[in-house]
Amino acid sequence: MLYVILSICCSVIVSVLFKMAKRYQVDVYQVITWNYSIAIMLTWLFLKPQLQNLGTGPFYIYASLGVLLPSLFVVIALSVRFSGIVRTEVAQRLSLFIPIIAAFLLFGEALTPLKIVGIVIGFAAIICSIPWQKNNQTLRNRNTNGWMYMLIIFIGMGIVDVLFKQMALNTAVSYNTSLFMVYVIAFVIALIGLIWRFATKRSKFIWPYIFFGWVLGLANFGNILFYIKAHQALATNPSIVFAAMNIGVIVLGAFVGLALFKEKLTTLNKIGIGLALIAIGIIYYSQLH
Repeated sequence: MLYVILSICCSVIVSVLFKMAKRYQVDVYQVITWNYSIAIMLTWLFLKPQLQNLGTGPFYIYASLGVLLPSLFVVIALSVRFSGIVRTEVAQRLSLFIPIIAAFLLFGEALTPLKIVGIVIGFAAIICSIPWQKNNQTLRNRNTNGWMYMLIIFIGMGIVDVLFKQMALNTAVSYNTSLFMVYVIAFVIALIGLIWRFATKRSKFIWPYIFFGWVLGLANFGNILFYIKAHQALATNPSIVFAAMNIGVIVLGAFVGLALFKEKLTTLNKIGIGLALIAIGIIYYSQLH
């Protein structure tokens, strides 16, 4: 379980770094771009990708993930800024219902009554987690943005999960090699976008942002590396890793958001967190039976 705990910590550290980026007015576009540069290096050093079989790889998946990952990273940063760590983590973790629905609609997997209950509770948790504010127009506009970002994360991360699962099914190219290619494409796309921002004077190059991006990349890569290690160590109990990871991130994210950053949650938001944990528990139980 040590690998699960380390993966949970790395996942929450990513959100904490985005929260700090807001506080210190860091350009998240630059940080996200440089994050992929260190991720490429770490993947090469630790996961040892084999490039000789790339010709048989699913490049449409690589390209899709290469576009989605940096784009969603920007949205996650904005969501942490407008909605906070707690709600953003809930939206990310509940995105697991998208692959379940996809398995039913696209791959003919049976949708059991228990899974339906879990999905319904999961959507209820999302609704309860939305930041509502009716009295102040400025806050209402901020919360509208926060709601939109959470919805994009929920759908986008679910699609990413589906694509990663399809990538894992390709036996011609190892998962480590595929992950390396995804990071390379994501870095190239993010770098092109960043150069455009420099050219249009939307961003100004600042050296320290490279190091901030590398710290983010370490946490991002650590999350994936330890998650893979956890599945290898608990190969006969993948559902334990799945449940512990999702529940652990929500619980730790809630603690960090409330304790360190004094994020304010309504009673409805707290109910949403509880429903999220229940929904994940139901899906975990349904996977065992």
